Amino acid sequence: MMGKIVWVLLVVLLLVQAVLAIDGVSVDRLNIWPMPHSVSHGRESLFLSKDFELNTEGTKYNDGSGILKDGFSRLLDMVRVAHVVDGNFSKIDTSLLLQGLHVVVLSADGQLQYGIDESYKLSVPASGKPGYAYLEAHTVYGALHGFQTFSQLCLFNYTARVIEVPMVPWTVIDQPRFFFRGLLIDTSRHYLPLPVIKNVIDSMAYAKLNVLHWHIVDAQSFPLEIPSYPKLWDGAYSVSERYTFADAAEIVSYAQRRGINVLGEIDVPGHARSWGIGYPSLWPSKDCPEPLDVSNNFTFKVIDGILSDFSKIFKFKFVHLGGDEVNTSCWTLTPHVKKWLTKHHMNESQAYQYFVLRAQNIALSHGYEIVNWEETFNNFGNKLSRKTVVHNWLGAGVAEKVVAAGLRCIVSNQDKWYLHHLDATWQQFYMNEPLTNITNPNQQKLVLGGEVCMWGEYIDGSDIEQTIWPRAAAAAERLWTPYDNLAKDPRQVTGRLAHFRCLLNQRGVAAAPLAGLGRVAPEEPGSCYTQ
Repeated sequence: MMGKIVWVLLVVLLLVQAVLAIDGVSVDRLNIWPMPHSVSHGRESLFLSKDFELNTEGTKYNDGSGILKDGFSRLLDMVRVAHVVDGNFSKIDTSLLLQGLHVVVLSADGQLQYGIDESYKLSVPASGKPGYAYLEAHTVYGALHGFQTFSQLCLFNYTARVIEVPMVPWTVIDQPRFFFRGLLIDTSRHYLPLPVIKNVIDSMAYAKLNVLHWHIVDAQSFPLEIPSYPKLWDGAYSVSERYTFADAAEIVSYAQRRGINVLGEIDVPGHARSWGIGYPSLWPSKDCPEPLDVSNNFTFKVIDGILSDFSKIFKFKFVHLGGDEVNTSCWTLTPHVKKWLTKHHMNESQAYQYFVLRAQNIALSHGYEIVNWEETFNNFGNKLSRKTVVHNWLGAGVAEKVVAAGLRCIVSNQDKWYLHHLDATWQQFYMNEPLTNITNPNQQKLVLGGEVCMWGEYIDGSDIEQTIWPRAAAAAERLWTPYDNLAKDPRQVTGRLAHFRCLLNQRGVAAAPLAGLGRVAPEEPGSCYTQ
């Protein structure tokens, strides 16, 4: 009887080990973030050879622009994390050396756009079988995600002073849950220097976020050069707190080479006082400068010029036209605008609708589909272009109404996914579910994804990274990982997220500790992994 019990216990142990090897969610030691769709691993180790190389034999993607090659170069930097790799490779059995990474991209198309295939398959062989790890992806951008995952399988071995890949063999099959996984930055409330923006983009790639929502201008400042209307950036805080048109193009290119689309935003008709610094006629009056003057045709000529210039550099299929928090009282308090309203038989609400719809038509004429903040839907949703994506931010229940009306939606509810709300914890970020109360599969498909928002009133280049991270990473897993693989209790992922936060620190990203509220400082001396 005792022998039978021992045998049963042995079988159970083997089954548990098998589950641990497959179900990454239940294994805290699988320190991959965000958790992939499917993972299996072993218990042995390999080491990257001194000349670990990229092999692209058999790929259909010619990499003429160097996206794949540059991504591989960044991969090597990521796994070294600035250590000097000076181990004696001659003392390592050649059967334990991984010679390189063989990457096969199945599509020759290198265009980055919403909805592209970001899936990949990654395998790392067992020890005793020298050769290459293998990465297959439909697009080069899927391959970049594979690079990120591979980088998290590696660690610097302090004894051998080489890069180790523990727990081989690995098999990872992965794809995102949502196509839109965004982060908003705000360069109007505080100017963000170009290196700061690039650092944010790099950190987004580490977490597999793929849309940088650039809230470029607002009431406070207009920092971007618009060639069609060159006086607009007179509204910048200073002559040195500006982005040239070429700077903006460089940001878009830098992001694109990392698999990240840039969603440009001009917020109209409200949040636009800075526009009138260079062109005062855009204001209803000097004493009542916003919303933009709905009665002046020049207002819409300027919007047309901006979007015409945008179309030359912002190649994402969507443009964000704002439309939120519009106080229309200036229109009735300004005599010439009030006269125009009377002539056109409009009240303030009707003028607000007229402005938004006319701006939408301008965007459509430049080939864009439109994103608007939810107030436009809440006020006149049935009038919006069917190419509108409604951006939910005010609260719960809006997304389900939007998709029930047949429109698309992006979720950014402020109580859970606004990063400047420092009382919103990473646990809340992790548990915020974009499909809450949306059970119809066809309606679920209308939720493009979600976005965490880093509004700029209380951040600048000095504290943006620790305000974004690690809470944005919690949302990133929600948006990437299959729903059934997500932890139902955030305590289950605390150790894994702490590990990712420390990895960000090692890569030079000033991610804050998990313990406490957003942007919290360490409470006392201790290991990064316990903070």
